Amino acid sequence: MGKIMIVDDAAFLRAMLKEILVQGGHEIITEASNGEEAVERYKTYRPDLVTMDITMPVMEGVEALKLIRQFDPAAKVVMCSAVGQRHLILDAIQSGAKDFIVKPFQSTRVLEAINKVIID
Repeated sequence: MGKIMIVDDAAFLRAMLKEILVQGGHEIITEASNGEEAVERYKTYRPDLVTMDITMPVMEGVEALKLIRQFDPAAKVVMCSAVGQRHLILDAIQSGAKDFIVKPFQSTRVLEAINKVIID
């Protein structure tokens, strides 16, 4: 279905998301472990969609989201957050995020969000 970049500083969470998305018929074309890497890789790989962790070292997810959207205003980014990061989620949505998924990931919710955003 879609070519996706997964961005999260935790390798096990990237692996978990990758498994859910691949089972849902998506292709993972690249991964990044911080916001700075995400911006660089977005420019190189041009994924159909990005899953972006909010809290990361080097560069936070919302900052990376803003830079990606400056580079490509049509970029589709779904934010990933822990419960209790409501103010950060709001900031992300105002900055152009298309949706958000909450950790721990539930495969049905992840695929519902990703599929809806990719089709939009």
